[in-house]
Amino acid sequence: MNVKEVRDLSNEELEKEITSLKEELYTLRFAQATGSLENPARIKDIKKTIARIKTVITERANAQAK
Repeated sequence: MNVKEVRDLSNEELEKEITSLKEELYTLRFAQATGSLENPARIKDIKKTIARIKTVITERANAQAK
């Protein structure tokens, strides 16, 4: 998910997306610990997407505070 797609979503949708990504990240970490993870780069992608979403949420909060 790129930044443009993230900015098009509402805050509620972004919160739901963060929740689902965290669940997926948990699953991937568990798979990595058991040695059955096929694509370890997916963990990095999910972390970056979560960071992008949190950045957009923070930007929106700061814009409303002004």
